[in-house]
Amino acid sequence: MDDDELVRAVAGGDDGALRELFSRHAPWLAARLRTVLPAGDVEDVLQETFVAVWRGASGYRSEGAGGWLWGIARRQAALWLRRRGRPERLLPALVAAGEGLSLDPTEAALSRVELADAVEALGPEGSPQRETWRLMYVEDRPVAEVAELMGVPQGTVKSRAHKVRRLMRAALRRHDPMPEGGRR
Repeated sequence: MDDDELVRAVAGGDDGALRELFSRHAPWLAARLRTVLPAGDVEDVLQETFVAVWRGASGYRSEGAGGWLWGIARRQAALWLRRRGRPERLLPALVAAGEGLSLDPTEAALSRVELADAVEALGPEGSPQRETWRLMYVEDRPVAEVAELMGVPQGTVKSRAHKVRRLMRAALRRHDPMPEGGRR
C-alpha cells in the first residue's frame, strides 16, 4: 500500500495502517523534530503527532503524506512548546524547519533566507506585527486568544494579520517577482 492508501485506511479505523505509517515516517519525523525540540520531548511530540493523524486522517486530501505528516508534527511541536512556556528561541527554528521539505539543499537554503527576510520585514522582535505573526501563524492561536494576550480588540488583530500577510508577501516577491498580470 502506498502512503495515500494507508492514510485512507487509517481514516477507516485500520490501526495496522497507522502502525505501518508510523514505521515508515516516524524515523525521519523524529530526526526533524530533534532539530527544533529538546531531545527529551521528541518522542512525546511524535506520539501526539500520530494520535492527531489517527483523529484527523479523514481530513487528508492526498496532497502528499510526507508533507501532511510534517505539517501535523510541526503543529504538535508548536502546541507542545506553547504548553511548556513557549521557549521563544525554538519557535522560529520550528517554522524554518518546515521550509523546503521536498526541496534540494540549495533550494531549501534559499527558502530559509526568504523566510528570514519576510519575518524581518515585520519589524523588530516584539513589534505588534511580529507578535501577531508569532501568535497566529507560528503558534496557531485563534484571533480571540491573540487579542486577549495582546490586550487589543479582535478587529485590531485582524488588521495586523492582514498587514502581516501583505508585508510578508511583499518581502517574498523581492526574491521571486510575480510575472506580468500579477498571478502565478
